[in-house]
Amino acid sequence: MNKPKLYVLDTGTMKMDKNYMIAMHNPASVDNPNPPAEFVEFPVYAVLIDHPEGKILFDTGCNPEGMGEEGRWPEGIQKMFPSFQDESCYLINRLEQLNTRPEDIKYVVASHLHLDHAGCLELFTNATIIVHDTELTNTMKQYAMTKDMGAYIWADVNAWITNDLTWKTVMPHEDELELAKGVKILNFGPGHAWGLLGLHIELPGEGGIILASDAVYTSESYGPPVKMPGIIYDSLGYLNAVEKIKKYAERTNSQVWFGHDSEQFRRFIKSTEGFYE
Repeated sequence: MNKPKLYVLDTGTMKMDKNYMIAMHNPASVDNPNPPAEFVEFPVYAVLIDHPEGKILFDTGCNPEGMGEEGRWPEGIQKMFPSFQDESCYLINRLEQLNTRPEDIKYVVASHLHLDHAGCLELFTNATIIVHDTELTNTMKQYAMTKDMGAYIWADVNAWITNDLTWKTVMPHEDELELAKGVKILNFGPGHAWGLLGLHIELPGEGGIILASDAVYTSESYGPPVKMPGIIYDSLGYLNAVEKIKKYAERTNSQVWFGHDSEQFRRFIKSTEGFYE
């Protein structure tokens, strides 16, 4: 039987004010009344697990049609959270480099539905899209009420509906769910968003890997001390999620892969260079 292989798909970068990443990281004071804002660049990536039981994709990056005058993203979002990707970074092209078509994917696990994680869900019409129940419920409710959805993109959601995707939701009380042998969905609950999911993958050689997504942006967020992001829905939920990840990592002797850590991402083996097994 084939062993699972894990590929890191580089889908480009984004920029934003660092205060969104680490809240109040440079507060003003009497001595420094006007500290400069920092516009930081960070990686956006997806992970493909080529598993004997079926291919699993974790997150889908930004939609390539987000930016520009005719772009899907509202002008304000384009200015505050610009995305940068050349064609080789488009998710569909990253998959093609691995001889994989969207219809070959069995499961897409959407950590949450923000613009830089769920931007290409519409491609996966054959897959089961797995997402936190509260996340999907609230995203759809917001879609029905307003076009200005903040970090969620109305046109993305509209494309999911138009393409008639197949959804499966993880309920708030469901803690861990086995998706395939050695692959578990971890329910991080509310925090950075309404409801976040992660994955734990046990690889024969590499050992355990926790895909934390935006439950933990970077190693600086992870601490100690744990640092909150500026984009947050539930601050206590956020702290609980980080605590849960720390305990799970310790218990399973796993490494934690953060959502947007430039330094960690630089060290990853990318899908164009090889894979983890």
